[in-house]
Amino acid sequence: MSSEQDIREAEFNPKVCVYWLLGGAILLTVTVVGIPLLLLWFPIGTAMTKRYLDRMECILTDKALKVRKGIFIRVEKTIPLEKITDMGMVQGPIMRFFELHTLTVETAGQSGDGSLVSLTGIVNAPGFREAVLNQREAQAAAKSSVSPSQSLDEIGFSDSNSLLTEIRDSLVRIESILEETSERPNS
Repeated sequence: MSSEQDIREAEFNPKVCVYWLLGGAILLTVTVVGIPLLLLWFPIGTAMTKRYLDRMECILTDKALKVRKGIFIRVEKTIPLEKITDMGMVQGPIMRFFELHTLTVETAGQSGDGSLVSLTGIVNAPGFREAVLNQREAQAAAKSSVSPSQSLDEIGFSDSNSLLTEIRDSLVRIESILEETSERPNS
């Protein structure tokens, strides 16, 4: 198995910390009960958001998108490029003010609503999104250009005749089992 080659590492905008702080402050203010906690939120929230940002990592390799994030609970996900169905970009009014985007990664076979991974604050998010989608297409094109004889070699058949012989033998075994089953009297 060949090792993966890193293509691009996402860089995160430090403005995302201010965005997260503002989001927390708005939430505390809306709850009214949280207003006194605002005095604690800013010093604690500043430290927490910087630490969270320092631990965020997103790397595009030639085969997958690798994401690591979290402070107390570390989340690491490796998403094969072939499974990525879409990468959405979200930008609300406050995010526009801070020149931020949220990239969402959606995959084939994911369960539940929403995205599998959500990353806020990637510098040049449209460019990173484009790089991921281009690499996904390049990988798909490379896989489709593999010749049938290469695929046979990879699964242990040196030529198509041995594969056909194996298939024929399997079919003969299946037919004999079916004949035996149909000849038995029903109980």
